[in-house]
Amino acid sequence: MNMPKLSAKLSTAIVVMFALGCQSTQMPSMASINWDPFGLVEKVSMRSQTPDEEDEEDEFDLSVGTQVKTPMLGEYTTIAGLNVVTLEGVGLIVGLNGTGGNPPPSMYRTALLEQMRKRNVTNPNQILASPNTALVAVRAYMPPLIKKFDHFDIEVRLPGNGDSTSLNGGFLLETFLSEQAIVPGRGILKGHVFAKARGPILISTGEGDEKDKAGVLRRGRILGGGISLKDRDMALYLRNDVRSVRMAKKIEARIGQRFYSHNRAGIREPLAKAKTDQKVEVKIHPIYVDNFPRYLQVLRHIAFREKPVARRVRIQMLKDRLMDPTTSEDAALELEAIGMEAISTLKAGLKSPILESRFHAAVALAYMGEPDGVETLAEAARDEPAFRVFALAAMSTVDDPRTYELLRELMNETSAELRYGAFRALTTLPLHDPDVRGEELGDGVKLHVIKTTANPMVHITHKAKSEILLQGPGQELRIPIAIRAGKDILVTAKSGSSMITIRRTRVGETSREKEVSTRLSDVIRTVAEFGASYPDIAQLLVQAERQNNLVGRLEIDSLPRSGRMYSRPKNEEFSIASKKTARVGKRSLAPNLFAVPNGGKTKAAKAAKSDDDDDSGTASIANVSSSKSDSDVDSDVDSDADSDLDPKSDMENVFYDSGEKWWDLGRFFRGPDRGRILD
Repeated sequence: MNMPKLSAKLSTAIVVMFALGCQSTQMPSMASINWDPFGLVEKVSMRSQTPDEEDEEDEFDLSVGTQVKTPMLGEYTTIAGLNVVTLEGVGLIVGLNGTGGNPPPSMYRTALLEQMRKRNVTNPNQILASPNTALVAVRAYMPPLIKKFDHFDIEVRLPGNGDSTSLNGGFLLETFLSEQAIVPGRGILKGHVFAKARGPILISTGEGDEKDKAGVLRRGRILGGGISLKDRDMALYLRNDVRSVRMAKKIEARIGQRFYSHNRAGIREPLAKAKTDQKVEVKIHPIYVDNFPRYLQVLRHIAFREKPVARRVRIQMLKDRLMDPTTSEDAALELEAIGMEAISTLKAGLKSPILESRFHAAVALAYMGEPDGVETLAEAARDEPAFRVFALAAMSTVDDPRTYELLRELMNETSAELRYGAFRALTTLPLHDPDVRGEELGDGVKLHVIKTTANPMVHITHKAKSEILLQGPGQELRIPIAIRAGKDILVTAKSGSSMITIRRTRVGETSREKEVSTRLSDVIRTVAEFGASYPDIAQLLVQAERQNNLVGRLEIDSLPRSGRMYSRPKNEEFSIASKKTARVGKRSLAPNLFAVPNGGKTKAAKAAKSDDDDDSGTASIANVSSSKSDSDVDSDVDSDADSDLDPKSDMENVFYDSGEKWWDLGRFFRGPDRGRILD
């Protein structure tokens, strides 16, 4: 007998017997069984079933997994590991000029003495009693996704009412930082050691009333003084109603298909790893290192389950949404999450006549390693302040010759935040020129001298980097001059002189003296050679600006910001009037390349904003002495940008700095006739 025919007859017999058996045992017949109990085929929006149950459906049913409304990873997970970790410790400041003193008995003194004994320090009580040392409480906010040996900022303050009066000129000796808690009856309980800290203290030596000076001089900041001793990775946590080992492994696989690395053997490894039935650890992809909020958004837009046919249909629909400015941002994120298959669609978005659509397409292409959109990104950074921070962050990921050219051109613009933002983007690219690379002045301080056609500008930072940037021609000091760089170095020149004398006088050491030209770069190099720290150089520059010795303006942390309002062109018609304007990003989700503590504003700067704003939205000491023609004014960029300053408003654990911005340099250096405070 023909075997295929016998098999067919047997199959038919089995089906008939099963149907009869269902009737005799009152079981439901095959025809009456609901093969779509969750309504996936006909009711696309109803997706409350567990993903594991979805896998039990017929793998040959093309209607399953081909629906356009695709479930995303963000629907099943929440993100953890993005909170800042508060670290504390007790440290010893040395190098003070008689402004230290013996700390009173306290838990801080007890803790410090215990540390000194463990390190075999002889005569610890005698050291603490010296007028040139001071006990300080040390605090740091360890940022998320930090890697071992990465640097972050440290805060120090004089606790209690001891004899110490000022931390000016001090240096924090190495101290270890850990999570701590005060438990009644048990004192301070310490957790694991996460970091160590050391470095020179940045504090005020400005001119204010004695009450203000007394408070500010007792606190300080060490730029990049913290060194992480651990890696901090983020994790995705599955919702309780869908958690399972199988589900966690599927999410690991979906992320691994889009984001992966290669080990030394060249074997592909996913950047996600399922650790438990609820936790999936995720490592950040290198291209998103300077913009991890973007990485989180892309992860949440990865499709959890989608067949190739459905993906192609969705890409076509996303193309239409990309051309609509009101939906272009979400469409670009979804296309970026799809990966290489979506590149042609994003490139089509670059041809849109609407800048907003072109901008979002260009950003997505940049994070996929495609240079086609860099021209659009440069246009957006130059012409639209609301797009600027995201455009510059995206350009910083594209290692292409045209990117270098465009960023150099942007440094010739008049906007301070655009010029500095373009410079900072250039510093992240691997093949920047020697001027951008800068020169080391010692103790981690870098000096960058950039030739541009724009007006002269000096830029210094008060966060993360000890960095001095000189842009523009004619960067010389006006004569006469008499300013200090710290307590030991004096910079002077008489009227009519063509040279500047720099003298260092320190007790117990031979005096040093040197004459240099009036070029600002020569003066900075020489004071660094004489032992000036970054806080000392910052003091010199602010004093020079206050005395009108600088030929250009002085800017402090002039960074582009997220969360600005964008007004769409009036010739674009939309059916909903409220869509005429849109907020671009959130303050709490700015690219970490341009992160600013507390959204980048102090209360004083906000109050001063209505009187005199520069393009960065910060009240600058440079603006007080510079005419309006020296900088452009970006109007209406922050009309209501403070409405989302809640650092936890967008995600439950977004990276933010807490506490008052008492370390702002502008607050430290206030002229005798100026009521303005820098942001």
